[in-house]
Amino acid sequence: MKNAIITAATKGMGRAIAIAFAKEGLNLAICSRTGDDLAAFKNELAGINPDIKIFTSVTDCSIKQQVIDFAAGAEAALGPINVIVNNVGIYTWSSILDDEDDTFQKNVSINLGTAYELYRYFGKKMIAAKSGHIFSICSVAAINPIPEAGSYSITKYALLGLSKVMRTEMQPHGVKVTAIIPGSTLTNSWAGMEVDKDKMVLPEDIASAIINAYKMSAGANVEEILIKPAFGQI
Repeated sequence: MKNAIITAATKGMGRAIAIAFAKEGLNLAICSRTGDDLAAFKNELAGINPDIKIFTSVTDCSIKQQVIDFAAGAEAALGPINVIVNNVGIYTWSSILDDEDDTFQKNVSINLGTAYELYRYFGKKMIAAKSGHIFSICSVAAINPIPEAGSYSITKYALLGLSKVMRTEMQPHGVKVTAIIPGSTLTNSWAGMEVDKDKMVLPEDIASAIINAYKMSAGANVEEILIKPAFGQI
């Protein structure tokens, strides 16, 4: 049985991805900053597939050591990790000139640093196994920057760059790397705003794309998946 680790998995895209992988029969390691959310979601996942193992960890992904501890705990509980989903992210609605003193560093730590640390922790082990799949949830802001979310755009651009570097390093070893580039997706980032959900990408759409890429033959790697709303929004 394969094992997947997913950051920030109790809400939005992470939640949908975790449910999708549970239905595929993968054991799951999931994290969140909120223990109650993790406990409730663990029970829900166990109801979806009672045959899988589920490891949970209260983790603040802005703190490097907590990310490393999550990785180590997942490995100890489940065994070798076969799939990484770099889902955690923070969206800061601010131009660079209006950022708080810590805005940029927070965005770097969460949007980029978590994926970097998980790659450093698991990368050589995947090389030794000659298999694995790394997914990173980037953003259309990595292609078309959003001036009103400057630090977010910078770090998502960097995450897309990290994905390209990981893919280049991993290709000779049979490890797949896929960048998911979603447009406006109905998640908690839109809380408090009036939006038309029928004109947005849904978290389940992202999960479906990931599962389809994951299930391709050993010789096929989907490098990037760009998913945008059908009605012309970013």
